[in-house]
Amino acid sequence: MQAGRRRAVIAAGVIAALTIGAAGCAKSDRDSGTDDNKASGGTFIFAGAGDPKNFDPIFNDDGESFRPIRQLYDTLVTHKPGTADLTGGLAESWENDPTGKIWTFKLRSGVKFHDGTALDATAVCANFDRWFNMKGEAAQSQMIYYTDIFGGFAGSPDALYDNCKASDASTAVLTLKKYKGAFPGAFALTAFSIASPAALKQYDGDTVTQNGDSFSYSAFANEHPTGTGAFTFGGWNKATGEITLNRNADYWGDKAKVDKMIIKVIKDENTRKQELRAGTVQAIDFPAPADRKALAAEGYKVLDRPAFNILYLGINQKNNPKLKDLRVRQAIAYALNRAQLVQTKGPGGSAVADEFLPNTVLGYAPDVQKYEYDVAKAKQLLADAGATGLTLNFYYPTEVSRPYMPNPQEIFTVLANDLQAAGIKVNGVPRPWNGGFKDDVQQFGKQDLHMLGWTGDYNDPGNFVGTFFGRGKVEFGDQAMTDMFDAIGKADATVDQTAKKAAFEQVNRDLASKWLPAVPIWHAPPAVVTTKNVVGLVASPLTAEQFNTVSLTK
Repeated sequence: MQAGRRRAVIAAGVIAALTIGAAGCAKSDRDSGTDDNKASGGTFIFAGAGDPKNFDPIFNDDGESFRPIRQLYDTLVTHKPGTADLTGGLAESWENDPTGKIWTFKLRSGVKFHDGTALDATAVCANFDRWFNMKGEAAQSQMIYYTDIFGGFAGSPDALYDNCKASDASTAVLTLKKYKGAFPGAFALTAFSIASPAALKQYDGDTVTQNGDSFSYSAFANEHPTGTGAFTFGGWNKATGEITLNRNADYWGDKAKVDKMIIKVIKDENTRKQELRAGTVQAIDFPAPADRKALAAEGYKVLDRPAFNILYLGINQKNNPKLKDLRVRQAIAYALNRAQLVQTKGPGGSAVADEFLPNTVLGYAPDVQKYEYDVAKAKQLLADAGATGLTLNFYYPTEVSRPYMPNPQEIFTVLANDLQAAGIKVNGVPRPWNGGFKDDVQQFGKQDLHMLGWTGDYNDPGNFVGTFFGRGKVEFGDQAMTDMFDAIGKADATVDQTAKKAAFEQVNRDLASKWLPAVPIWHAPPAVVTTKNVVGLVASPLTAEQFNTVSLTK
């Protein structure tokens, strides 16, 4: 059956696909008047905000890595441009059995990887088997999406994956050990892009080594990424910060209109803006709130994405025993003047977040406990908990801008000042995004507080609260909160949608009042800005733009 009209075998609306494309499509210049089958030629240069980690999808979880990966690879299921609605990718159709445990994918014919090998069901199953059988340092590295979605690797009692079989060349049958509400949406995750098994073998794709606090990846990940995408890999010049992607003339779908795309890493926000004005780049991401109006007034195209994200202040309960006390975590929440932060530092249209998912997602509870700015209450809670004079190490990222965090330094400064006004001493620890901040926070848990966030990958509450708090994580040091893990797990495993909605609403109430592993800060609509001659760019609420649609006018 066609993916767009697939039968919801378990229950009507197993996945409530989010249709928030009106704003994105309306401002995306899709009516460029160009011939969809004709290349416009030229080189499209996009200013990235930070270095990618590598180009092997399964080892990544951040937008700067995923931006080039999305151009190089395809997923089984994808999203309609400008929306979070699901549609066929490498699989032209899919269906599930009544238990939700068996998923059958009908693959497109004639698709080839960049190395010339054929995409078939055996290749698809080889990818699933590869992820499941990761061992040693590869399994210890940044495979966050896999462990969040599939529970664990071979031998783990929490592993969700059972097997994948090729019933014929064009039919892959995936069997899970139990139903999970993430599917089918999770099949569209960039981390689960399908790579060439031949190239993975040739370039030692599973070779990962740990060096102190960081990991090193294979020749496949750094030099020979091989997918089926609209662009092929042309090289990564780390000295100049340029990633080159070449038009794939043999692409199975709509072929890229430009001959080449370069992602030029420019870590400083002002420099990105200057290069846009100089015409040395044609697009920048995550402009500062103050720049959006100015750039629009100058004639640049500002493409707004609907806010489908969350910025939060993470609290690690492991290193400082005072943070295990709920009253201390509540004091931190009351100390933050989030309304003022939104007004002074947030992109236009930003809103204070009271829970960890947007209000368009199933399970949002309007009646959660709210933490209005109250310095006196914060101080009283600290005194009651015997935490007066508390000192906390606050980690924040540098050399990056994120959709939910356009200027980390400025946001950190405001939050740190709020905490210090409530009597909490803050030691700021700036660390580079990749090779520093993410490893320190997510792998080693060195921090007491950290700023981090999330842009939703698909419209399901498990993609937000389940990803953050569905199991013990180093970054929160909350391995003892088994009641939280159990409640989220039960909600995610609930097949009936009415019951699932009620279960996640209660989870969100308890996250605010009983557990508070972090403090939600804001929801912020990020933007993409382009020069006048860029047409066809479709802004994605998931910040998951595909650039094969982009043309350059004269």
